[in-house]
Amino acid sequence: MDRARFERMLAARADRRRTIMAGAAAFTAVSLAGRPTRTVLAQATPAASPAAFAAGPFTLGVASGDPLPDGVVLWTRLAPDPLAGHGGMEGRGPVEVLWEVGADEGFGTVIQTGAANATPELGHSVHVDVRGLEPGREYFYRFLAGGELSPVGRTKTAPTVGAPLDRLRFAFSSCQDWLTGHYTAYRHMAQEDLDVVLFLGDYIYEDEYAPGDDGAFPVPGREHTAPQIQTIDDYRVRHALHKSDPLLQAAHAAFPWVATWDDHEVDNDYAGEHDEGGLPPDAFLPRRIAGYQAFYEHLPLRPESMPLGPAMRLYRRLAFGDLVEFSVLDGRQYRTDHPCGAGEQVRCPAAMDPNSTMLGPEQERWLLAGLDASAARWNVLAQQTLMAELEHREGDEEIFWTDAWDGYPAARNRILGHVMSRRIANPVVLTGDWHSTFVNDLKADFENPASTTIATEFVVTAVTTGGDDNGYEDYYGPMIPNNPHIRFFDGDGRGYMSVEVTPERWRTDVKMVETVLDPAAGIRTAASFVVEDGRPGAVQD
Repeated sequence: MDRARFERMLAARADRRRTIMAGAAAFTAVSLAGRPTRTVLAQATPAASPAAFAAGPFTLGVASGDPLPDGVVLWTRLAPDPLAGHGGMEGRGPVEVLWEVGADEGFGTVIQTGAANATPELGHSVHVDVRGLEPGREYFYRFLAGGELSPVGRTKTAPTVGAPLDRLRFAFSSCQDWLTGHYTAYRHMAQEDLDVVLFLGDYIYEDEYAPGDDGAFPVPGREHTAPQIQTIDDYRVRHALHKSDPLLQAAHAAFPWVATWDDHEVDNDYAGEHDEGGLPPDAFLPRRIAGYQAFYEHLPLRPESMPLGPAMRLYRRLAFGDLVEFSVLDGRQYRTDHPCGAGEQVRCPAAMDPNSTMLGPEQERWLLAGLDASAARWNVLAQQTLMAELEHREGDEEIFWTDAWDGYPAARNRILGHVMSRRIANPVVLTGDWHSTFVNDLKADFENPASTTIATEFVVTAVTTGGDDNGYEDYYGPMIPNNPHIRFFDGDGRGYMSVEVTPERWRTDVKMVETVLDPAAGIRTAASFVVEDGRPGAVQD
């Protein structure tokens, strides 16, 4: 799309001004430290436009993701009525969406423009894979549809692969159940100076949304009633509900994101083709198809990740200069069914079957080959479930939570053994899922505290899931003394982790909000940990 047409469409805007979304006031109030405040641009719907909308179409905001040295993915979804199954676009065919990338927030210097079709087959979402940008540079972007302008987003490309890089700053988060808390953490994350954000799963929750036995919802202002979701329209509405939060939209608009999933994007504790309730695969896979498609429709993923039936390629690798290489993993789609059953189980002989796999043979080979080929100073696995062993009870019958890597110890041993034998540089594992904070030494032999520490694992707490009064401290706390490789544990806080990496060291700050009951609540650094170059294992700073 040429610049002249974009200018003509901007000139066609009416004089009246209104905000794009009901939560725009909260969105624009987010102060982005060290750069201009994000603003929502004025727009109107020309009555004569064939693509005009009954309401503003950009209610779900904008996002960017998967930064490369020469490009980034830009995302939005047209949804004038976001909590309708079709986003308020029922009966609409493809809609042309114009996009623009600028060097500054005011778009005084426009770098690229173009057009994309938002189609009903993909929920009228748009995924623009912009290329031809410069490495390690900040850009701004926006969309235009039916005379309506989107909010402005900021993004940043990755540095050139292999080029010297002195510092990388990123944050990572997980588990953001809309019903159980406000996204207070994202208000604070959006104010940081970050290069990228990693999301490690449970972007939505699929279970029934309803008041408790006392007739009240857990968090005032977060009331929503719906049965457990099953269809593509159900999943679209649940994603839109979560994404309607202005603080989540602010964090998406502030930085490029790299996202993977866990179980709740489809069904709790599902394993490959097997759901939690024991349905046969042919009965479960239609639900997985719906969950995968809705995930793609709502995240800034490249078109090559577009689902094909029940399959969706999500694992990928992203490098930042010569400093950090992220291997982003999919621990759900390809895993074998839980060898010993799901939940708290005694470890059975089947867990040691070499054919048992968390990642699937192809992804596991891809991971190990990529680690072998990496020239990065720090090699990071961004994944879903606890990799360190967590023995629940001492005695003759050891108890483990088998939906995590403890249910797949043979697969864990293959990966950690490979990392140790090939002397992979500075391996670090980032983990979500557990609604608690752990800092772990990943051992050659978890039964022997004196064995070699192979890697460091940082397990981020939930953004909201479980709320303030969650019971995780009481549940997991007594187990910690039985697991001396766990260097730090906190079961109470909600928040995220913020990381600064240099060639010499890795620093993780554990960020915890005061409460998820108040979107304006404060935040504190609960603890900080350092990993020195060449010395696996975190030390509290």
